[in-house]
Amino acid sequence: MNSKHGLGQLVWLALGVSLVGLLCVPALGQSSPPPASVEPTASPPAEPEPTPPPPAPAEPAAAPKEAAPYDIRTTKKLLGDPGGLRSALEDVGIVFDPVLGTAFSINTRGGANTHHAHDITGQMFHNIILDFDKMFGLKGGSFFFRGIQAWNDGIRPDVGSMSQPFFVIGGPTDKTIEIDKWWYRQRLFDDRLEFRLGKLLASDLVDRNAIADNMLTEFCSQMFYLNQSIPDTRGLGAFVRAWPVDWLYLQAVAVDPDTDLHKHRHGTSGFETAFHGTAHFRTYFEFGLLPNKLPMDWAKRLYPGNYRFGLWYDPASKQVFFDDLGGLRAARRQSGDVGWYFNFDQMIWKEKPSEPTDKQGLSIFARYGFAHPEVNRINHFWSTGAAYTGLIPGRDKDTLGFAVGQSILSKTLRHNVNALADRETVYELYYAISVTPWCLITPDLQVITNPGGNKNAHDALVAGVRVRIEF
Repeated sequence: MNSKHGLGQLVWLALGVSLVGLLCVPALGQSSPPPASVEPTASPPAEPEPTPPPPAPAEPAAAPKEAAPYDIRTTKKLLGDPGGLRSALEDVGIVFDPVLGTAFSINTRGGANTHHAHDITGQMFHNIILDFDKMFGLKGGSFFFRGIQAWNDGIRPDVGSMSQPFFVIGGPTDKTIEIDKWWYRQRLFDDRLEFRLGKLLASDLVDRNAIADNMLTEFCSQMFYLNQSIPDTRGLGAFVRAWPVDWLYLQAVAVDPDTDLHKHRHGTSGFETAFHGTAHFRTYFEFGLLPNKLPMDWAKRLYPGNYRFGLWYDPASKQVFFDDLGGLRAARRQSGDVGWYFNFDQMIWKEKPSEPTDKQGLSIFARYGFAHPEVNRINHFWSTGAAYTGLIPGRDKDTLGFAVGQSILSKTLRHNVNALADRETVYELYYAISVTPWCLITPDLQVITNPGGNKNAHDALVAGVRVRIEF
């Protein structure tokens, strides 16, 4: 693989110099209780895992805050609050939250190629949030914008896999810059109803998961971040979610998929295709259950868990898999594709059950998806795994995770087009080290069998290290 590592090498050199000193500092307060969770807009996905809206609290008079002295070991952001600028902007409703995600990955054995089969990939996320309540008094209104600067395209061609082994990837050059997403959001009725309009990414909103969802903090492989049977879509669209009760939500998404197919899609706003040509809006419908929020006494003793059921519809015309006798028979097409999915995450053991904010313990997850085999390469998809936070004494914020996932190729594809089509399986083991509140380092190991889904493919062994820094 040709190296295009200029920016990536500089980033990793800077990280190495700064982190050597930090790693020499003992513990860094690992045993202290974690801070209150905040919406993870700093790293993808931008939307947190759905939780029922809290009761509307009274608004007490704000007490003046005394700025704490900057300490690189304990500050939540690497840059801290220089001169009180970050706090001053947040007080008037402006949040700027840049995050770096970068990874070194290597295909050590098998796959399609092992010669120079390594890469340094990454993305710099520039997140801006405007709180219209603070700015204009529009309660529940906000605007989100994200620009991305990315470099290098990863080792997937060397592995030969369908899924990206390390999903922290950029583009083919060091100059990939694009408008990733933007939207206006309005929350109503004490946050029980939410609308969103703008350039959306469907996977930010559907098939979410509490422990297998974030490519910068949890599993590295795309196999565990996305359900491979669901057509992901980025484009202009609309989203609505309702919480009729605390233990149930209903939601729907419609996104224009033509933006992803547009030849100038990098950096586009979405308007180029949404209002031109044929309307091909993909739609997704989902409802979710939170058993521990049920209004029964026994439910209060349950650990947190989320159970989701969804359906998607794609009106676009797709080519049917069939034997065209070497081009002698005309291609067949079919429109109106439908698929469905299910996933859950459930904490099954907690170290400190009496402390609601403590996250130490063992959680499990599973996903399944179905797509029609006549027009979709992946017919069935499933993944399952577990993650333990705080397994090692004194390392309460570190997480150990293991998962296995499988994409099962279409039987119609196998019978009519490619007799070798079978399935691709990924096994992943990671350990996320919370070096500081703003820095997470994750060594990762993956075994990929039948990369690309063909029976004659060579199993691959992939290793790497991912780094996430919140500025």
